[in-house]
Amino acid sequence: MNHTDTFRHIAGQISACTGETFTLLSAQPLSGGDINAAYCLHGKSQRYFVKLNRPALLPMFNAEQTGLQALTATRTLRVPRPIVCGATAEQAFLVLEHIDWGSSSPAASRLLGQGLAALHRQRQNHFGWICDNTIGSTPQPNPVYTDWVNFWRDQRLGHQLRLAQTNGYGGRLQQLGEQLCLGLDAFFSTYQPQASLLHGDLWGGNSAVDSHGQPVIFDPACYYGDRETDLAMTELFGGFDRDFYAAYQAAWPLDPGFSTRKTLYNLYHILNHLNLFGGGYARQAEQMTATLLAEIK
Repeated sequence: MNHTDTFRHIAGQISACTGETFTLLSAQPLSGGDINAAYCLHGKSQRYFVKLNRPALLPMFNAEQTGLQALTATRTLRVPRPIVCGATAEQAFLVLEHIDWGSSSPAASRLLGQGLAALHRQRQNHFGWICDNTIGSTPQPNPVYTDWVNFWRDQRLGHQLRLAQTNGYGGRLQQLGEQLCLGLDAFFSTYQPQASLLHGDLWGGNSAVDSHGQPVIFDPACYYGDRETDLAMTELFGGFDRDFYAAYQAAWPLDPGFSTRKTLYNLYHILNHLNLFGGGYARQAEQMTATLLAEIK
């Protein structure tokens, strides 16, 4: 698809927002994303990373920009600095600083663990977020709650189960899901989660190392919630090593009940994958739910 007019508009927006003239020389398509089109815009001495999608999805980019700004403000871990977000008649766009990537190392993994613990110490007196956002391309509602169990029941598991029902996944999954939602309190009888600032979508594909050896996290789905949810997701698809976990635990040890609750938290992401991709995720979600129910019977 020819985005020439869109790129010209974006170049003007970059110039206006940075106060430096950006003359676009080329737009290089980038691979790796399955939701947005991605490009590197090259100027005379500047480069920028740009995401494109349908104009109707501008709120998704606005929410991502809000999350990146919140993470940046903590000064705990590097995130791509958002430059400008907007839309033309053809495309919504989000412009971020361009980061040169390096190679992972034990030192970078330790810094990531320490930085994530520091991020999680950014607290709020309620759960939720200042706006709704997305997890992948699925809407993620973030209304304010004062009770974590109710938030997780209503806005995470319940939300994904309702989407699954709409998508045709009823029967045993819904029956098990309803039982689990009714019994959630059992997982928190001796544990009271605090409202920590979360990345929200922290799998291995959303972290990397820059050319200076510093860890970088990106593509957030931020909200205030139990820090265990971020740690649980790091285990779901792999990509994080022992140095990362050891550094996090040294900075802020996890509650022993995490070994059980991580399945509860990752069920949200498996249900989301079911709603996005279908396939074998229904069986995996049923198995995880049955395992959790066995813990409370």
